Amino acid sequence: MDLLTINDKPGVYPDSWYHHSANQHESYPQLQDDINADVCIIGGGYTGLSTALHLAKSGISCVLLEANRVGWGASGRNGGQVGSGFNKSQQWLEKQLGNAAATALWELSLESVRLVEQLVTDNKIDCDLRSNILYPTHSAKEFKEIISDTEHMQSHYSADQLEIVGPDEIANWVASDLYQGGVLNQYARHLHPLNYALGLAKAARDAGVQIYENSRVEKLRLPWLRSHASISGHRVETAAGAVVAQHVVLACNGYLNDLHSEVAKHVMPINNYIVATNPLPGCFPEKVLANNVAVADSRFVVNYFRLSHDNRLLFGGGETWSYRFPQDMRALVRKNLLQVFPQLEDCTLDFAWGGTLAITRERLPFAKRLGKGVWTAGGYSGHGVAMATLSGKLISQAINDDPSAFELLSSLPCSDFPGGEKSRPVLLKLGMAWYALRDKLDF
Repeated sequence: MDLLTINDKPGVYPDSWYHHSANQHESYPQLQDDINADVCIIGGGYTGLSTALHLAKSGISCVLLEANRVGWGASGRNGGQVGSGFNKSQQWLEKQLGNAAATALWELSLESVRLVEQLVTDNKIDCDLRSNILYPTHSAKEFKEIISDTEHMQSHYSADQLEIVGPDEIANWVASDLYQGGVLNQYARHLHPLNYALGLAKAARDAGVQIYENSRVEKLRLPWLRSHASISGHRVETAAGAVVAQHVVLACNGYLNDLHSEVAKHVMPINNYIVATNPLPGCFPEKVLANNVAVADSRFVVNYFRLSHDNRLLFGGGETWSYRFPQDMRALVRKNLLQVFPQLEDCTLDFAWGGTLAITRERLPFAKRLGKGVWTAGGYSGHGVAMATLSGKLISQAINDDPSAFELLSSLPCSDFPGGEKSRPVLLKLGMAWYALRDKLDF
């Protein structure tokens, strides 16, 4: 199944509020020739753009190939949340990897947020960067667990920017009866994800990166030198041209398709959906969501939402177990939205869009050197804005013979999905459906 074409028109951004409100931007040409570079990057999302930008700044020549448009995939469709930490608690990481590695990973996650801020500032990217994400819980049991995790972070990691929000305070932040408390993460940020991607692309282009859009990779020859002894490097082929490079970076995430079987065993695509309401009138936005905070709740199939700069509620929620988008995305997400905010029953959903992200079994990033000069990172499982940006920097450092931070990220547990190539998606759908049922039954 071709995830690049099954739900979207090739080369055209989805009709999202992000595209509707995107900054003015340029198009990049299609690859039409055979060219050479030090590094060929496949994928024009955060991972690929960050890798390219950091490599170019270090003097390494880069070609970036994007099958559609830069920021076309998850990087231009997501909830815009720039979170710290990982999908597993620090206590879980301590048990798996030891205290020293867990501490280093926490610092790495904080660096990922700082890096986004730095890139936005240094490159003057207009993407409505704001502070704070609230993580509310649905039950007293979950609230007790989040208190324990937060107190551990405060005492063992000096995490003074994590603040417990009690049951009597939560309504001051989010006007919903569903939540029983939570934690406010003041390390975290949120932004306009497509404008951020477009800004990274411009910065990479200005640094010397050759960006080609509408240049879908059809074949990888890794390494090409096996059959061409006189030529050193890998060959990346599109319909109209090819790139020969010493290094290849697979930055495709959920849109990998069949380019690399080893990555496909660890990184699986799923679909998620977002709506944008009409602009909420008067002071109503503050009565729904205070202080411009972004929110991601405690459901396995998470609800996440925030206000836009023009006072729309951007609400993501609902996943489907088919790779085809549902015919009525508005109805799918509206059900979740009204469970959280029944007071918005009369609002209009001006935009609705879907996208394909990627997850791993442990919901932790999959970063790996796949062979000599072949690198990948993906499977961010909802933490992609910050972690994909950082992964690009770490890949660039590894290519520049400083692999220590990339190896730390690579140390995160990442099991294969069970089954063969055809059965893995079926087993994933069954597992995801089970956890969705648990959400509905509250256990």
